[in-house]
Amino acid sequence: MGENALQRWVKQLSEERDGSTPKGKALTPEQRRIQELEARCKRLEQEKGILKKAAALLMLDEISRTR
Repeated sequence: MGENALQRWVKQLSEERDGSTPKGKALTPEQRRIQELEARCKRLEQEKGILKKAAALLMLDEISRTR
């Protein structure tokens, strides 16, 4: 392991302990949990968008069938 890698890890750990969420894989359990929750939230938002589009398409189909 190189000195630069060790310095990056120490810096990242210090930033995480100060509450900063890293862009890469987190080192601390708290930051890993935050990243998991952020990923879940993003996935749920995407699913919600898909459901909205599907509902709109179903409503359009229903309207066109009733005419």
